[in-house]
Amino acid sequence: MAQGTGSINSDYKDWEWSADAGERARLLQSPSVETVPKSGESQGSSLGATSALGAVFIVVNAALGAGLLNFPAAFSMAGGVASGIALQMCMLIFIIGGLVILAYCSQASNERTYQEVVWAVCGKVPGVLCEVAIAVYTFGTCIAFLIIIGDQEDKIIAALVTEPEEAGSNRWYTDRKFTISITAFLFILPLSIPKEIGFQKYASSLSVIGTWYVTAVIIIKYIWPDKELVPVEIPTSPSSWTAVFNAMPTICFGFQCHVSSVPVFNSMKQPEVKTWGAVVTTAMVIALFVYTGTGVCGFLTFGAGVEQDVLLSYPSNDIPVALARAFIILCVLTSYPILHFCGRAVLEGLWLRYTGVTVEEDVVRERRRRLLQTISWFLLTLLLALFIPDIGKVISVIGGLAACFIFVFPGLCLIQAKLSEIQETRAISWWAMVSYGVFMVTLGAFIFGQTTANAIFVDLTA
Repeated sequence: MAQGTGSINSDYKDWEWSADAGERARLLQSPSVETVPKSGESQGSSLGATSALGAVFIVVNAALGAGLLNFPAAFSMAGGVASGIALQMCMLIFIIGGLVILAYCSQASNERTYQEVVWAVCGKVPGVLCEVAIAVYTFGTCIAFLIIIGDQEDKIIAALVTEPEEAGSNRWYTDRKFTISITAFLFILPLSIPKEIGFQKYASSLSVIGTWYVTAVIIIKYIWPDKELVPVEIPTSPSSWTAVFNAMPTICFGFQCHVSSVPVFNSMKQPEVKTWGAVVTTAMVIALFVYTGTGVCGFLTFGAGVEQDVLLSYPSNDIPVALARAFIILCVLTSYPILHFCGRAVLEGLWLRYTGVTVEEDVVRERRRRLLQTISWFLLTLLLALFIPDIGKVISVIGGLAACFIFVFPGLCLIQAKLSEIQETRAISWWAMVSYGVFMVTLGAFIFGQTTANAIFVDLTA
């Protein structure tokens, strides 16, 4: 995209945004990225240390995660392999486009995080909506993580308990609510309380290993299936045109890496939009192969009977699958604190902006507030996870929010950035960019509205 001369929205300075609040809000960084602090100096003196290849790895890592488990069910909802792949390919064009737009607007506004770019380019109201959306999205994802832990532990316990189901059904220590709670209190809560998270890079490595192993197991199980794994029915077309849209939340949830993409872009040795376009295209193609391999093979193995969490469809006593479950639990245990850390950073930034309190004045109260925020966040997500055992219902809600990060906010940023350019005449490329931004906002709003309405009026009221 050609960068024109212009002025970015000045509403970013509204609400008396202070430097302290801005620094605190910058905590929302990609877990694997260390960026150079923002300064008013020339761009050449603030280059990062991440190579293009390293950026590809970080973006792939940000995109791949626990959402992998839901892709076979998404293919089932989409109506088969052909429609599922076609839907992914169509959405991938806009997913890559959104990542490039964010880099373009980050460069134009000289901001280094997703929410700061939206604040600087779009102004006060979209900026607040973006921060609230990030907080809600991370909160919902934490709920999904706890449900995944419960799902995998149920299967592992079923394999370990050798007594008949009637004899073991009354054992309190095998109850799902107890296993989720004890795991969360022993591991997740202690990791969520610290102000900084030092194990982020190690957690990222575990996530990559876990997702690739799960994909390999699902593909191998399709090629050499067990005798008892017989698909119920394999649809070849969607039941209705609206059924295709029900698969969109899962795809959005899986490919959503946009929130952490801005820090990744600014951490590169050569933060150029053209280079970034090649980086994100490569990363998304890699993620596409992983998600498609998992979705196609998992769907063809179980057909329309595939569970929302594909690992639940396999027998409890399958050793390779049990190891995959252990990997997923380990990934989720380390990913929950990172997501909570991001959500807490946004809440902290909002708090400091409204109160106008400086960091120096807020040292004592910050620790007390952090404990209160962490414990409240943890207990609420745990409570909801215990009483919403179906991960599909959670994904349908937060998947709609993921569509906002992929389509709506990047589209708004592109529109505002182009409108801010000072040009004597509007070239065809200018109108094309604005039209593309309008289409992205419209598409994202449609996906968000349709999937959220479906979740509320169909799934949650069923």
